[in-house]
Amino acid sequence: MQVELTAEEQSKDAYFRELARIAEAMVAEHGRDFGMGALILAARWIAERNIGDPAGGAATGGGAGLSGTA
Repeated sequence: MQVELTAEEQSKDAYFRELARIAEAMVAEHGRDFGMGALILAARWIAERNIGDPAGGAATGGGAGLSGTA
C-alpha cells in the first residue's frame, strides 16, 4: 500500500534530500568532522536565533549569518 504525501510532507522530504546532498558534498570535499560540525553549527544558529518564530523577531535571520557577519 502506497501512501500519498501531503504538500507539507513533500516539501519536507525535498529539504531532507537537499540536506543529504549538501552533507555528502561537504564530507567528500572536507571530511566527516567538517560535515558534522557544519550541520551542528547550522542547527545551533537556528536554535539561538528563533528562526521562523514571529515572537522572536528573527524570522529573516535577525542579524549575523552563520559566518558571523551581518
